[in-house]
Amino acid sequence: MKTSDRKRPNEEIIALPPDGGRRYEMGKLTALFKADEADTAARYSVSEWILAPGQTGVGAHLHEDNDEIFFVLDGLPELLMEREWTEFPAGAFIRIPAGVTHDFRNRSDRPARLLNIFIPGGFERDMPKIVEWFDKNGT
Repeated sequence: MKTSDRKRPNEEIIALPPDGGRRYEMGKLTALFKADEADTAARYSVSEWILAPGQTGVGAHLHEDNDEIFFVLDGLPELLMEREWTEFPAGAFIRIPAGVTHDFRNRSDRPARLLNIFIPGGFERDMPKIVEWFDKNGT
C-alpha cells in the first residue's frame, strides 16, 4: 500500500538518517525529535536525547497527563524516579507513568543516548522555552 492510500491522517512513513530530525541544542544536551505531534496527530512523540559526559540533567519534573518511555541506546545514564537515582546500561527500558517525578543525567566519562517516547505527544511544543532556559542558565 502506498503511503498516500492510507485512510488516517498523519500516517505517512517517516524514515530519517541517524542524525535526522528536528534538532534542539542545549549546551551539553541535544534533543532530536524523530516524530512529533504534527507527524502522529499528537498520539505520541519520539525523540533521541544525547547527553555529553557530565551533563547534569534537565531538572526534576513530572508530567501530569503523559507517560514517558526511555530506552538506553548508549552509555550509562542515570534516571531519577521519585527520589532515587538509578544507573541504567545500554538496552535498559524504563517507563515513567504520568505524575512521577523524574530527571536524567550522565555522570560518566562518555556520551549517553536515550530514546524517548512521550504519550500522548505534544512535548515538543515546550522545546523553544527549554532551549531558551538552557541558553540563559547554562549547564
